[in-house]
Amino acid sequence: MNSEINDCNEILNPRMGVNIGNLQLKNPIMTASGTFGYGEEYSSFVDLNRLGAVIVKGLSLEPRAGNPPPRLAETACGLLNAIGLQNIGVKAFIEQKLPFLDGFATQIIANIFGETLDEYGKVAEILSSAGGVSALEVNISCPNVKKGGVAFGSNPEMAAEVVRRVKQSTDLPVIMKLSPNVTDIALIAESVESAGADAVSLINTITGMSVDVKSRKPLLYNITGGLSGPAIKPVALRMVWQTVNRVKIPVIGLGGIMNAMDALEFLIVGAKAVQIGTANFIDPRATTNVLDGIIHYLNENNISDISDLIGSLSVK
Repeated sequence: MNSEINDCNEILNPRMGVNIGNLQLKNPIMTASGTFGYGEEYSSFVDLNRLGAVIVKGLSLEPRAGNPPPRLAETACGLLNAIGLQNIGVKAFIEQKLPFLDGFATQIIANIFGETLDEYGKVAEILSSAGGVSALEVNISCPNVKKGGVAFGSNPEMAAEVVRRVKQSTDLPVIMKLSPNVTDIALIAESVESAGADAVSLINTITGMSVDVKSRKPLLYNITGGLSGPAIKPVALRMVWQTVNRVKIPVIGLGGIMNAMDALEFLIVGAKAVQIGTANFIDPRATTNVLDGIIHYLNENNISDISDLIGSLSVK
């Protein structure tokens, strides 16, 4: 396939650039937070310069140890994880990880989260003043400890409050990462759009569980975890399509994208960009393989600009 791609590229070099609000990407391929570490871990396998954006592991105000093991469990068509948002904290990220990423000509996006509105605001402020970060992706699947542990992203008003708090603390583009564990994800998207979000990314993982029938115990210490991988792709695709038709801001699609054909489905239904997640655990070169596959598809179909493909779904 690589030789076919090279031959095609000699004939046609499609335009791959996309805009996520004011954020310009050289192509629509992004890494999904939590699956690509802080970028350096994959740099010996993938040329980070080829990617549209690297989204790093979620960052909190203070370091977090995460949940006790076991924290991962494979399923028939995916992966359950209950890592618990383990990370080194925003200040250590700026000191220890960001200098390495500064050496690459790709957009660096920091995924952030908090348990209170103030935590979201403080993390956003610290990252914005550090330099080297192109945008913030805000995880609102986290529990609001001051509201009885209800996830920020499960309520339109609370989701909007997070947007307003983060926007007060940064001039960077703000991408809200939405949870699928809601009745109407497009309603949440509309709410964060009205509060000033520059884009939305969806979907985050779907809550699930798995049991060891021999011991009759959960396979995860945390009992439940987030399901990702091929099993959730049809759900993610449907939610992206619904959201694209309800908001005007850019939608970034993710959830079960394992290859170029998967990514193309998200682009065709209207996603401006896609994130590659669980596939990185199977093949550390998954991101660039998807990119090459998309270029090959565009060449085969005589599409000179990826923008002509985005949102081209025909429902008649």
